[in-house]
Amino acid sequence: MSVEPLREVIARHGLSASKSLGQNFILDRQLLARIAAIPGTLEGSTVFEVGPGPGGLTRALLDTGAKVVAVERDARCIPVLAELKEEYGDRLEVIEGDALEVDASGITDGELHIVSNLPYNVGTALFTGWLDGDEWSPFWSSLTLMFQREVAMRIVAKPGTSAYGRLAVLAQWRSIPRIAMKVSRSAFVPPPKVESAVIHVVPREAPEGVSAATLSRLTAAAFGQRRKMLRQSLKSVAGALEALERLGVDPTRRAETLSVEDFVNLARLMDERRA
Repeated sequence: MSVEPLREVIARHGLSASKSLGQNFILDRQLLARIAAIPGTLEGSTVFEVGPGPGGLTRALLDTGAKVVAVERDARCIPVLAELKEEYGDRLEVIEGDALEVDASGITDGELHIVSNLPYNVGTALFTGWLDGDEWSPFWSSLTLMFQREVAMRIVAKPGTSAYGRLAVLAQWRSIPRIAMKVSRSAFVPPPKVESAVIHVVPREAPEGVSAATLSRLTAAAFGQRRKMLRQSLKSVAGALEALERLGVDPTRRAETLSVEDFVNLARLMDERRA
């Protein structure tokens, strides 16, 4: 049976992308299938999707054999997703609400993957939330997320580059992010002003003796005043300057010159000092 084109689904329901909700719809079902394939085999797993909109990616994920739990804030899209639920039954659960208020960690006892064309206005907040906390390994097995390409580059950036900053450190210190696919503006309706990219993230073993809260506080100060030397940007962070000295890091350096490992080691020394 042929699947109704997404353009027709959107027209039939009178939908249009909401700028205030950060929506941009992808209509190309082949592209959506490629995105759904990035995490690997999903059959039998549960997928958490944020902002499914007209359900294009949702269908692609369901077609992999996964169960999908989709959180949609836009009430206009709920009838479209209800049609998908009629087709796929219990393999689709739709939650109407704000993803920032949904605890995804309790969705399943089994393997959970997060796959989403994230709304641009909340994408970074959701991403850093899924990376946060001292409990590790995380509740998710992988993240496959659409971002503005500039944000994606910041997530995978290396030290010494203009894109390298706090987001790179928080993403890379205990996970492995990569850019899995670049996506043209023309793939979206309406076309956004910027190019996009899909990142794929898998967790790795967390360094021992490091608190996520300490690392977060350290990087917030270091990159919050990134044009200043470390001796200036970190002077208000208890134990940071002492940790710099113990680690042998020149305090006249700037934050973007330190590696992820450097920040991890600084945070470890700060936590040892308080122990």
